Amino acid sequence: MTYLKNMNVCRYSYKFGLLLSVVSLNTNIIYCIHHPTGSKLNFTNITMSTVHIHPSRKDNYPSTEYPGLTNEFQMEHAKKVEEVRSVLKEVGEDTLKALLMIDAVQRLGIDYHFHGEIEAVLERLYTKFNMSDCHNDLYELALGFRLLRQEGYYVSADVFNNLKDKEGKVQGKISRDIEGLMGLYEASQLSIKGEDILEEMGNFSSQLLNAWNTNDDQSQARIVRNTLGHPHHKSLARFMAKSFLSYFQGTEGWINVFKELAKMDFNLVKSIHQKEIRQVSKWWKDLGLAKELKFARNQPLKWYMWPLAVLPHPSLSEQRVELTKPISLVYIIDDIFDVHGTLDELTLFTEAVNRWEYEAVEPLPDYMKTCFNALNGITNEISSKVYKDYGWNPIDSLRKSWAILWNAFLVEARWFSVGHVPKTDEYLKNGIISSGVHVVLVHMFFLLGHGITKRNVDIVDDFPGIISSAATILRLWDDLGSAKDENQEGHDGSYLDCYMKENPGTSIENARCHVMHYISETWKLLNWQCLPPNPFSSCFTKACLNVARMVPLMYSYDGNQCLPSLEENMKSLV
Repeated sequence: MTYLKNMNVCRYSYKFGLLLSVVSLNTNIIYCIHHPTGSKLNFTNITMSTVHIHPSRKDNYPSTEYPGLTNEFQMEHAKKVEEVRSVLKEVGEDTLKALLMIDAVQRLGIDYHFHGEIEAVLERLYTKFNMSDCHNDLYELALGFRLLRQEGYYVSADVFNNLKDKEGKVQGKISRDIEGLMGLYEASQLSIKGEDILEEMGNFSSQLLNAWNTNDDQSQARIVRNTLGHPHHKSLARFMAKSFLSYFQGTEGWINVFKELAKMDFNLVKSIHQKEIRQVSKWWKDLGLAKELKFARNQPLKWYMWPLAVLPHPSLSEQRVELTKPISLVYIIDDIFDVHGTLDELTLFTEAVNRWEYEAVEPLPDYMKTCFNALNGITNEISSKVYKDYGWNPIDSLRKSWAILWNAFLVEARWFSVGHVPKTDEYLKNGIISSGVHVVLVHMFFLLGHGITKRNVDIVDDFPGIISSAATILRLWDDLGSAKDENQEGHDGSYLDCYMKENPGTSIENARCHVMHYISETWKLLNWQCLPPNPFSSCFTKACLNVARMVPLMYSYDGNQCLPSLEENMKSLV
């Protein structure tokens, strides 16, 4: 472990990389996300200037264009990519150094350039793990386990049994290794159901790290708090990259090379995002729903942040723009059901979508006809595009997914109309559908074009577990109550209400603890569903994970009905 002793500076900077604060480079961007009762997004204020889940499956990405950047800059960027590639290839047998490099490129958001190199390193590491090698250092063990698991390599959690003595107690020396404990806590976030040892280690590290918060070293305590609150596996790497870059320091030469590429890459990717925002803005304005449906939300930039987070690979620009369209309709339809439509109107509306015939649309009020026309146009447009690109017409799947969503919205509207508070199981079964996650991910599946077969289409249509788990996390986070700060004053209930009625005498604090535990257990299920074998591409699998990662940013409103964390990231990324 000679190298380990010489890596203190770099390892210390790794810990700082967990900090969440992001400072915008563009002071001319002004955002504040409100419900339509508040101010709306103003695009004129904008000044324009990957988890590889299945190691053996390759996703084919289109070439990437970088608008607004000189050829000289792009050539320099390509040169820097090759420099980093050489560093990764030459890392040799130094396990810790290799792990630190992989962790760094992932946290900096530049790993998409180096899937082959990362896979080669992890293949070697996987063999060592199976031979019980590199288990001498807690930090190295925890980091290696996490990187392998999140890349789709199944390694047994039993490797952590080595941290116990003969009496089955955790070795005392571990409790003094704060960095190792943070790595252990990070590793525990990839646990699956039944892994008692990993859950035990997660609780053990969490307790000691929480106790460390009282330490006089405030900077260290802040790092610990951010590790506990925002572990890497449950955070969005691209949203955290600038923060990590700010604290990524060390004397090793490769660190500066990585930083230089990350800074250049940030500008390249940002130019793509700005182009996409212009496209989304024009599409939304031309669609005209904001003028026709003044009661509904008008937040195209917020809606675009979903595909930006879920599909971070720069080459997926067209898919991000197209995916924003069904996402926007989910929000609009939710407002129609929640704040505007009568039950009779909503019943006719649902029947029209199930039949998908203009004869069924005729009895509807004008605002619903406008919405249906937009829905039909977007569905036909995306279907035509998918058929042209991949030779499969998804129109039946897309229409079916919309009908399922409408039916779920109508169930909730009927519950409200008669004052019915359903049982928690009944509510959640319907609520994961009304979250809109399924309809969005069905569209995304076809827009990506990876693995479109009859078998996979049937799986996607039938609400597979990987989608259901992501939807469950979204629904429960939404229902924790923070979304009520959005001033919607609508008809939707919440899981908390159902739980407290079902369990008389339960305090709101205990109910919230129950929901948080439910979310934690659902994450374990999602972790398992992402491991191979599964029928989906690594890009689609990663996207399902990213939905769950994005949820806290989308549903953490402050007292001013804004999303401060999301807004800060928007300023940084676009």
